[in-house]
Amino acid sequence: MTTLTDFNPPRAIAQSQSGYFFFYMALACMAVAFLGFAPTYWLPLAKRSFSASPVVHFHGLLFFAWSLYFVFQSWLAASGRVARHRTIGMIGVSLATAMTIFGFMVAVNAMKRSAAAGLTDEGIAFAIVPLSGILFFAVVFALAIAAIRRPETHKRLMLLAGISLLDAAVARWFLTFLAPPGPLGPPPVPVTIPPAFVAYLLLVAAIVHDWRTRGRPHPVYVYGGLALIAVKLLNWPISATPLWHSFAGGILAMAQ
Repeated sequence: MTTLTDFNPPRAIAQSQSGYFFFYMALACMAVAFLGFAPTYWLPLAKRSFSASPVVHFHGLLFFAWSLYFVFQSWLAASGRVARHRTIGMIGVSLATAMTIFGFMVAVNAMKRSAAAGLTDEGIAFAIVPLSGILFFAVVFALAIAAIRRPETHKRLMLLAGISLLDAAVARWFLTFLAPPGPLGPPPVPVTIPPAFVAYLLLVAAIVHDWRTRGRPHPVYVYGGLALIAVKLLNWPISATPLWHSFAGGILAMAQ
């Protein structure tokens, strides 16, 4: 009687597919970003009914280019083209730097529009959402670059950075279908929390994948995920403090 030994247990098979998991997650991030902004940006833009300053358009172009780049880089890594992946890595550094700069500029531009509409305090309070978001992305991206020689950490940090950008896209659907009728203006900071937690479901999927392939979630997901949630929840109380209004108000004053 011959005994057959399974040299490919389920966990080993799952691990062999983990590279493409990150490619699929990058695709999911790109899909969420594109579909999220479709009703408020892409469709009005196609109909030539969207009007905004050049900085807003360039901001959108940069962030969409990042989504495409993230997918391409994930595919290169998953398909074993690591040398090519590293060769074009500086493009990502350049994109992330430009995204950070223009993310800040768009946040300031939004404060200026709110002030012009007589909603200065509301605009200053809401500014914490985009400013904290782009700062979180920049920090996590920098950590990913620092961990480039540790692939398991690097790719998870890159995924965390990508997911951190998606709350704005999901929020557009909330605003389109759930926002009460009335004059346009910066929404209250608390309403940004539910869309963010919907976007963070992708992080839950990544944690589940780690449990299946590694037996436990990677520390990037544990500590990075907790930091991401903490930043989002703390936006609300901090946005109402005199310290924040003094800080963001100073930025607005310098920009005017």
